[in-house]
Amino acid sequence: MSPLSLDLSPDLFPALTEAQADPDGPGAHRPALRFGDRSLTYGELAATASPLAARVAEAGRIAVWATPTLETAVAVVAALLAGVPAVPLNPKSGESELGHIVSDSAPTLVLAAQGTQLPPALAALERLDIDIDTSAPAAGLPSPGTSDPETPALIVYTSGTTGPPKGAVIPRRAIATTLDALADAWQWTGDDVLVHGLPLFHVHGLILGILGPLRRGGSVRHLVRFETAGVARELSEGATMLFGVPTMYHRIAETLPDDPALAKALARARLLVSGSAALPVHDHERIAQATGRRVIERYGMTETLMNTSVRADGEPRAGTVGVPLPGVELRLTEEDGTTAVEAYDGETVGEIQVRGPNLFTEYLDRPEATAAAFTEDGWFRTGDMAVRDPDGYVRIVGRKATDLIKSGGYKIGAGEIENALLEHPGVREAAVTGEPDADLGERIVAWIVPADPQSPPTVDELADHVARRLAPHKRPRVVHHLDALPRNDMGKIMKRALTHD
Repeated sequence: MSPLSLDLSPDLFPALTEAQADPDGPGAHRPALRFGDRSLTYGELAATASPLAARVAEAGRIAVWATPTLETAVAVVAALLAGVPAVPLNPKSGESELGHIVSDSAPTLVLAAQGTQLPPALAALERLDIDIDTSAPAAGLPSPGTSDPETPALIVYTSGTTGPPKGAVIPRRAIATTLDALADAWQWTGDDVLVHGLPLFHVHGLILGILGPLRRGGSVRHLVRFETAGVARELSEGATMLFGVPTMYHRIAETLPDDPALAKALARARLLVSGSAALPVHDHERIAQATGRRVIERYGMTETLMNTSVRADGEPRAGTVGVPLPGVELRLTEEDGTTAVEAYDGETVGEIQVRGPNLFTEYLDRPEATAAAFTEDGWFRTGDMAVRDPDGYVRIVGRKATDLIKSGGYKIGAGEIENALLEHPGVREAAVTGEPDADLGERIVAWIVPADPQSPPTVDELADHVARRLAPHKRPRVVHHLDALPRNDMGKIMKRALTHD
């Protein structure tokens, strides 16, 4: 593993500074951002973001209406140049959630693309339209309002599965260290061209997908709307990396048998990365078989940015999220939250706790919630359950709140059962939960979308299938057949919406 050099200076985007210093140099003409058929070079990005940064420099916090557009990327870059915290807003959020976020974060401005209609929840905010005018004379890049790496850069709201969304305050330090650690793990350079079609209101799509290429001095091609044809086109035209979530890779896996052009394009990619949820093993294998390329996974969350990844120079093992990134400490603990799980046996389950410069500062104006999220010795409680293989690879088996099932004296992670179920040819989608059982404590319940609704697999068939692959105590005792699993915008299964009615 190579040594990690972290730049904690206020300059998050050296290539942008270089382009500004030499507007006629080759760096200024390098592609930076492309959304559909609209694009900006580094010189044009500097010329567009600089005046916007000057306008928002005294604004306090700003909200950004985070549509998948050039305007969103420019707005966030401008905020970072100005040293002003930005609050990305999900355009699909309902009025109640938007109202809560605006009230909680108290921005003074909302930035949006010209012509965008904003919802009533934002009516009280002063609006600033983002005008992308590459013909304007270039202005000097402003110095950030502070050189302190602890300065808040973004306030990103959590999904709110256990209450109203909380604003995770992400400092400049966390962005720089995470992106530099990923550069080390993925051998990510300015020569890389990233393709992605993710939303821009969360860590994966915005920090990794937009700010990551800009920090490296490379470029990003955003598809605006994810389509496998767009992936094939961009990878065939020089792109080197693809970022996606499992739903996207599932669509790719489904399309590959009838699309040789897609298979050929994926085979050319230097790196295929999946995140935000576990990619089922059967999708891993289908993609590898068709393309000769393996998808690698990484693990992070809003509060911690990135914690682990399969390395570009490591073994791309399906079902794992690799090893801790440089600078990140990771441990597993027992249910008491303090006793360390020392086993590296691929079986012993513990809660992931992490510590390092990649972590957020606090939940905005919620000191009690912030204190509860950390142990007394400074480890962040992720709520994710995992096991560690003998070589240190981490395999996540589910969330502590929804995916840890205690059955017959065993602690069982729902994720490994879901992967086993997905290997059955009669199963298209699968989710696993637990429900009370007088004898076992909890029994394992499988929620299945059958490949053939007219002939779904039986509970005995699936139980035997799981018992053969994992262990008898991990077999489902109850099976429900559904037309589709409930999912959120990121493709994550919403298990709280699965009811036993």
